[in-house]
Amino acid sequence: MKSTATLPVIGMDIAKNVFQLHVVESETGEIQRYKIKRDRVTDFFANRQSSIVAMEACGGAHHWARVLQAYGHEVKLLPAKHVRPFVLRDKTDARDAQAIWVAAQQFHIKSVPVKSVQQQACLALHRIRAQLMKMRIMQTNALRGILYEFGVTLPEGHRVLLQRIQGELAKAQEHDGLPSVVVASVQEQLARIESLQNDIDQLDKRLTSLVKQNQQMLALQAVPGIGPLTATALVATATDLSSFESGRQFAAWLGLTPRQTGTGGKTRQLGLSKRGDAYVRTMLMHGARAVIARSSRSSWIERLLQRRPYSVVVAALANKLARTAWAVLAKGKAFDQAKWNPTEIAAA
Repeated sequence: MKSTATLPVIGMDIAKNVFQLHVVESETGEIQRYKIKRDRVTDFFANRQSSIVAMEACGGAHHWARVLQAYGHEVKLLPAKHVRPFVLRDKTDARDAQAIWVAAQQFHIKSVPVKSVQQQACLALHRIRAQLMKMRIMQTNALRGILYEFGVTLPEGHRVLLQRIQGELAKAQEHDGLPSVVVASVQEQLARIESLQNDIDQLDKRLTSLVKQNQQMLALQAVPGIGPLTATALVATATDLSSFESGRQFAAWLGLTPRQTGTGGKTRQLGLSKRGDAYVRTMLMHGARAVIARSSRSSWIERLLQRRPYSVVVAALANKLARTAWAVLAKGKAFDQAKWNPTEIAAA
């Protein structure tokens, strides 16, 4: 088995039907390009010596990475935005494969860890849930807008809307302000919303069952502000935490650190970079808001709220949640309340 440094590199641009490969022979420097149909890809790599196969971390990449690893190849998944600058002139599949090959030679570009089937399954549940949530919000907003045209005002929020809508409909009907056809259509809309909510609840139960089967997810739930949704999303997204040297680096990977710009030796810090996985970052932000909303929140949060705006405190706490999650997962130690809030523990 050759060492990683001496393995030949193959740039592969994956697609639905036809894959494009870019190979440079190490001995002669000859460039070879292959156009292979999807059903022939496994045969091609099964009969080829072990290589480093570089791909963009796009749809289907993790599946093909697992397939090629089974044949003894090393797979390097590259962020698509880091490959794009190496595309020369007109963009074609062959140019994309060449750009992937060039990007794979850049040591400063970090590869994306290959996800397992279980991790992808967990993230699939999250994607389905997010889509259903979006549909439910669209339905309730449409319902609120339709009834507003008839003088019926409903509060924001899913739960409070469902609690008050029947009473508001009854009042409007008493004053003949709402036609019966509209009332019937609204009731049908409410049935659709209830069906969506039932589907969301079912997905929540499945995600909760995944937590019970994973020790890392169970350990994360001990951190304030991290529940089953955030725990499953974090563990499934952050495949290899050993690649992060510190909690700050992990928080930066999630886009929870300030952007920096500098020239002439002066560096300025701007707003959050918002790089990385937007879904996990959003979950951490929601968790931070939940911690701040508690009546029993810690004294350091109280002091921070006195000095800084609310949104800044939320971002700072989300950053702390990310760092704490890294410490729990990377070091394999249980959550320590004393390190989370040392001032209050010392005072107690």
